[in-house]
Amino acid sequence: MLRNALFTLLLAVSSVPLTLFADTLLIEGINASSNSSAQRPTRGMTMDKVRETFGAPTVEARPVGDPPIARWEYPGFIVYFEYSSVLHSVIPKPAS
Repeated sequence: MLRNALFTLLLAVSSVPLTLFADTLLIEGINASSNSSAQRPTRGMTMDKVRETFGAPTVEARPVGDPPIARWEYPGFIVYFEYSSVLHSVIPKPAS
């Protein structure tokens, strides 16, 4: 009986998609960013304005997907662009 219950629990847990965890981390980053007073790009800013205001990113990931989403990493925050406009800027959660 206990073995069946453990098997059922294991099966249920293993069926949870890993993307659920990734989405949760991104949402937590967006929520943490909303509560922060740190200066970072705001939704709708252009890539040119972000570069002008904050300088060159330390990492500039190429756009992927449709619509194309690009990621620029700065010390202290990450900016996500849709086409050439800021979609979100987030403060990454510290590694635990």
